[in-house]
Amino acid sequence: MKASKKLGLGIVSLVAVMSLAACGGSTKSSSTGKTDAAHSAALITDTNGVDDKSFNQSAWEGMKKWGKSEGLKEGKGGYAYFSSSSESDYKPNVDQAVAAGFKTIYGVGYLLKNTIEESASKNADTNFVIIDDVITGKKNVVSATFKDNESAYLAGIAAAKSTKTKQVGFIGGIEGEVIDRFEAGFKAGVKSVDASITVKSQYAGSFGAPDKGKTIAAAMYQSGSDIIYQAAGATGAGVFSEAKAINTQGDKTVWVIGVDRDQQADGSYTAKDGKKANFTLTSTVKGVNQAVVDINTQAKKDQFPGGKHLVYGLKENGVSLTDGQLSDTVKAAVKEAKEKIISGAITVPEKP
Repeated sequence: MKASKKLGLGIVSLVAVMSLAACGGSTKSSSTGKTDAAHSAALITDTNGVDDKSFNQSAWEGMKKWGKSEGLKEGKGGYAYFSSSSESDYKPNVDQAVAAGFKTIYGVGYLLKNTIEESASKNADTNFVIIDDVITGKKNVVSATFKDNESAYLAGIAAAKSTKTKQVGFIGGIEGEVIDRFEAGFKAGVKSVDASITVKSQYAGSFGAPDKGKTIAAAMYQSGSDIIYQAAGATGAGVFSEAKAINTQGDKTVWVIGVDRDQQADGSYTAKDGKKANFTLTSTVKGVNQAVVDINTQAKKDQFPGGKHLVYGLKENGVSLTDGQLSDTVKAAVKEAKEKIISGAITVPEKP
């Protein structure tokens, strides 16, 4: 059987009922903490799981932080995740979360929009959250989106001021409204510094294809790009893999700009001379973790913001850029641009 029915830590009580152990579900359960079914919460991941070092992982980190702060148990009546290995798993995973009695259920990523919308219509007493998309007309659904174009703009400035070849790259997962924001902001940031810098863009057509990410990155680096910004989920792991291979050879130095969470650790490597180094230039951080904490906290107070569209940008500390390996000069330029975006002096485009 497929491992698509993998459950987050702590759903042991469901295993016996639904025979999920045979489907690869985790049977590990937290032995500490209390249950609070009326305020329990669960994540439904997209196809990359909670260890994607990106979007889903950030959401799960937020869920764990909130759950532990409330003294809740991982599992039924507390907090958990349901991992999807393909899009066909979205509906059964949401159905299982509803059947398990979780009060607030998150669809992590716009690919779950239709499933969340459908389930919300059928389960009026359950709260739902869609991350990175908007569902309207439903009082039991809150939508949370992020101004990724704003942090991407700052990444573009960092890339433009750091490139030695005057050529940088952008690798996206699946082309669409969400990833368009990353590409648009990045290109605008680069061009605001130097319009003569070439920005090469390519989409992998998947958020879960690291091999393809590696292949695309190899071609970009070979053609002269020395910095690549990846907004591609697990596909981005391939970009890091290729950058590491190039840097460890020692013939030239290339960089990666991380996405969604601080990917500094993914850029660590040992150079040809034996010295420790890092090729993660910087990372655009998306506060999915904080959004999960915020929404769960409101729900715990019986103030779930159903029917609302919450938007997180630089002004709301919903997106940001890490210092990474940036020079003081570049950090100063990034800070100046950030202040101008927050004040409204700079308007960042959302479409390439």
